Parts: sequence; structure tokens; C-alpha cells
Amino acid sequence: MKFGIDRLLADPALRAPLEGKRVSLVAHPASVTEGLVHSLDALIAAGVNVTSAFGPQHGLKGDKQDNMVETLDETDPVYGIPVFSLYGEVRRPTGQMMSTADVFLFDLQDLGCRIYTFVTTLLYLLEEAAAQGKSVWVLDRPNPAGRPIEGTTLLPGQESFVGAGPMPMRHGLTLGEMGHWFIRRFGLNVDYRVIAMEGWEPEAAPGFGWPQDRIWINPSPNAANLNMARAYAGTVMIEGATVSEGRGTTRPLEVLFGAPDIDAKAVLAEMQAFAPEWLAGCAIRECWFEPTFHKHAKSLCNGLMIHAEGAFYDHHAFRPWRLQALAFKAIRRLYPDYPLWRDFPYEYEFERLAIDVINGGPALREWVDDPASTPDDLEAIAVADEAAWRAEIAGLLLYP
Repeated sequence: MKFGIDRLLADPALRAPLEGKRVSLVAHPASVTEGLVHSLDALIAAGVNVTSAFGPQHGLKGDKQDNMVETLDETDPVYGIPVFSLYGEVRRPTGQMMSTADVFLFDLQDLGCRIYTFVTTLLYLLEEAAAQGKSVWVLDRPNPAGRPIEGTTLLPGQESFVGAGPMPMRHGLTLGEMGHWFIRRFGLNVDYRVIAMEGWEPEAAPGFGWPQDRIWINPSPNAANLNMARAYAGTVMIEGATVSEGRGTTRPLEVLFGAPDIDAKAVLAEMQAFAPEWLAGCAIRECWFEPTFHKHAKSLCNGLMIHAEGAFYDHHAFRPWRLQALAFKAIRRLYPDYPLWRDFPYEYEFERLAIDVINGGPALREWVDDPASTPDDLEAIAVADEAAWRAEIAGLLLYP
């Protein structure tokens, strides 16, 4: 199969509209061709007049480890073009940044999750391009989590840099498709096109979204493999909790939790008793780890690791958002007074609890904290929201 960048490079007719135009590239370390050449190098080698570049969160080089670690603007040492940071002094491109090009090529590998900030970066770019008469092309890449949709819809007034609009946590779209939804949803008048993939089969085993003939390159420092990408729509919620998501280890965001003062086996037993159907589609294994940095650094943590891979993985049964909600609920039921929710500035939101920012509202936290709540209570909210989103995006899918 071919990603958008590969089709653009291989077909002079696709590149023809770029002739005589100043072109900018939005990219990160996973922005590579099928031959592992970075898109910036490949486009310039193909004769495209690249006059600037942009890096999203974690930077064009992908060297910034944690959230709210900003990247500075710089000048590319090889090509002498400005490289602007969209996760530094600004997260929305300024007029001066937009003035450096006529066409903006957006070539970011996404994880298929609303909270992954590249989604919001695309919206901000589209909005500024609409305001200034610029063109945006998405060079489409796979959604490695595939088409499944899961989670509650972000509520009005809960928008943030990790919540671009009213969508569920796991949105099931490629970024090319997401751009079409943004344009329709927000009424944007912008010259937009998608250089679609060729041969992407999101329902094909064993990758179910990630093609087996392409290697994995981290789109951000903690996105180490396909297992993480599949689990992320659940495990990212741990960023709003005091338990560890595994940052400071070699397998971050592939655990349901880790903590020095929680009995992982007891939590798993409580999960199995409370909502066993939410454990489907993967294997859960007790693990131990000692983070070298971040939460519980230098402390031995007991936790549960997710294996949504190999023979353990059932693509249509695996529901990571529910699985993570269940882990929180089991902790709360076993340890009613545990200080589970982390109160700290999260992605430039200083007033709301991080767990509410992440979920686009308080419903999940309130469900976890309510001693009387049942699995059906959360299921009723999520099922309705998931069905509404599925209907809303039905006409936007570029890959049947």
C-alpha cells in the first residue's frame, strides 16, 4: 500500500498544483516515506519549493518527552528554512507563520484518539488557513487503532487543546477524514484536499488499521508500538490520575495503572467481578516496574499490563476506554479514600481537573466516584454517543 506522501512523490500529476507555490510541511519523526526518508528531505529532493516547516507537540524532531514541554522555533541547519513550533509560545499558527507559504502539507501520523493533540493542531491550521486564504493538503496516513468508535462525546464548553470538538475519545477516522469533518462542523471556507492512501484496509487482519508492510516509528516519544496505539484511548486517561501510566519505563501507556500502594491482583479480580465483559479482546498481565522519572519515580510499582496484540487481540471486542474506566472503578471500590485524581495544570487548562479535561466532561469521573454506579450507567451514556458519532461520520469515510 501507499501512504499519502508516497503517492504525492510518485505521481507528478498530484504534485502539479504545487508548481510555482511556496509550500510548508507540518511533520514529526514518523513523517517518513516507505523508504524511511523524512518527508521534508523527500519533498525537497522531488523539487517541491518548501519554504518553511512546522513541528507539533514534541517537536519536529520528536525529542520532547513529556506534556507541556515546549519546543522553540529554529532554522533548519540543512535547508535554511524556518521551522516553527506549534507547541511553544503558540499552539495556533500566527499570521507571520502562515505568511511563509501558500500551501500547507500536513503529514502527521495520528493514533485515532481525540486527545492526541495532532487532531487539534489540524483544526487550528485549517481555521488559520481559512482566515488567510491558504490551502491545506493532508497527506493521509493510517489510523492504527482502526475504525472502532468508543467513549463519551466531548461536551460544549469543554473544548481544549486535547478536545477540538464534540467527538468521542476513539474517533475511528484518519486525519484526512477528520479534516473534512472539521470543515463541515465549523463551517470553514478553506481550499482543502486529501492525498488519500492507496490500499489501506482498516478491517484487514492482523494489523486492523496498521499495514504489516510498514514499520512503526514513534509519532511521539511514548508511542512505542502498535499495542500502545490500540490501548491509548484508555490508558491516556491515567495522565489525569495519580497512578503511573508507565512513563519512565520502556512500555509507557500500555498499563492500566502502576502504584507502590495498590494490589494489582486484587484490582484485576475486582474488575472481573464488576464488569467482566469490558475485559474482552486482550490479555491482562500483572507486572512490576520502577519508573526512572515521572510519577512514583524510583519506587517499585505493582500494575496491570495490557496485551492487545498477537493471538490475544480481538479487534472488535477490545474496548480500551471501558477497560480503563473499569480499572479506575475497581481501584475506587477497593480503596474508597485513595487520592486517585491528579490535580495539576494539564495541557494549559488550569481550572478543571485533568481527568475531566481528558474526557471532555465529568461523567467518567463521577461514575467512578459514585459508590452506587453500575456498568450499565456508563454504558448507556457511551452507547448513545458512539451511535450518534457513527452516524455523523458515515458520509466522510474515504476508505470503505
